[in-house]
Amino acid sequence: MNHILIIGSVWPEPNSSAAGSRIMQLIALFLSKGWKITFASTAQKGKRKVDLKAVQIEEVMIELNNSSFDTFIQKLKPTIVLFDRFMTEEQFGWRVSEQCPDALKILDTEDLHFLRKIRHQAIKENKKFITSELLTSEITKREIASIYRCDLSLIISTYEIELLTDIFKIDKSLLYYLPFLLEKIEEQQIENLNPFEEREHFITIGNFLHAPNVDAVKYLKKSIWPNIHKQLPQAEMHIYGAYVTQQIQELHNDKEGFLIKGFAKDAQNVVSNARVCLASLRFGAGIKGKLTEAMQNGTPSVTTTIGSEGMHVDLPWSGFIEDNPENFADKAVELYSNKSVWKESQRNGIKIINQIYDKEKLSGPFLEQITDLQNQIKTHRTQNFIGAMLQHHTLQSTKYLAKWIEEKGKNSK
Repeated sequence: MNHILIIGSVWPEPNSSAAGSRIMQLIALFLSKGWKITFASTAQKGKRKVDLKAVQIEEVMIELNNSSFDTFIQKLKPTIVLFDRFMTEEQFGWRVSEQCPDALKILDTEDLHFLRKIRHQAIKENKKFITSELLTSEITKREIASIYRCDLSLIISTYEIELLTDIFKIDKSLLYYLPFLLEKIEEQQIENLNPFEEREHFITIGNFLHAPNVDAVKYLKKSIWPNIHKQLPQAEMHIYGAYVTQQIQELHNDKEGFLIKGFAKDAQNVVSNARVCLASLRFGAGIKGKLTEAMQNGTPSVTTTIGSEGMHVDLPWSGFIEDNPENFADKAVELYSNKSVWKESQRNGIKIINQIYDKEKLSGPFLEQITDLQNQIKTHRTQNFIGAMLQHHTLQSTKYLAKWIEEKGKNSK
């Protein structure tokens, strides 16, 4: 039986973020196979974190730049170590390799951080994003190095798989496409969805610690909502999300029907009662939890090219994809007002969930890939020369920097 150690940059909050939902989907899959799981993090435990102990998962607080982690992992002896973002691999990957060299190292990228960050920079500078800018960025080099040092990296978006293989020439044996693992929507569930006539208002939902969500709501308020409100004065825009900042709260305007609702205790309920989801994302990466959640609840959406990127392969979108703010607003009004267009969009969303995100279809091949890698790990690593080279230099540099920081900390006490 596998014992998997998950090293998280934060504790899972599935009701607050798509990243939290993603890690819980993986945890549920591992638990279904009877694997033992230990979850470790350097982060403080927030009030919205999942109680992992309730599902027999050991929770362990670990420290950065502290050899206590070496003692901990030596005793634990995991067969698999999963890093939830490249930063945790940077911090602990070399210690895992040194203390548990036979453990399979998996990186769950969540999304490609370098892609999101550089797109954000382009928005700040009011210029068009071009792929070549990725090649010179420090964060790109860090994240790509992390991918090479791991035995397998889980990539959530088809666009990001293509980017890594076509632009960065990463061998496909190091990458595995694994989107969200969602329940198939059955016919009875479809019949029970709230109908068009019983739904009202627009909705968007997202964690406001996530920069793309902050920008999307500000852009929605300034450039899109006035046009929608003019055409549909009775409709309201409901903004939900965890960790609402003062900047976001100040966007609330009753007269304009632009309402900051804050954290949704039952996101499924509020999404299923809305008529249309709006996701006016101008930058970002990965796949968007707000949009899969909308599809699961039969709520069509209007989003941008960035919002839909890597999410629907060649299937028709569950609504409209528009980057121009005027067109975005007009399509939102059409989707809100036209029942036949709305129904067709809803069916498209259900098809996307059932064909692309079906966890039953995705889980088996993924677990087989893990088993195959474990059975041929030495050969797999021998063929990954760049990874071995990077691992060697990491042990020489990061290791001694971490030990210097640890000793400095001891001497300052």
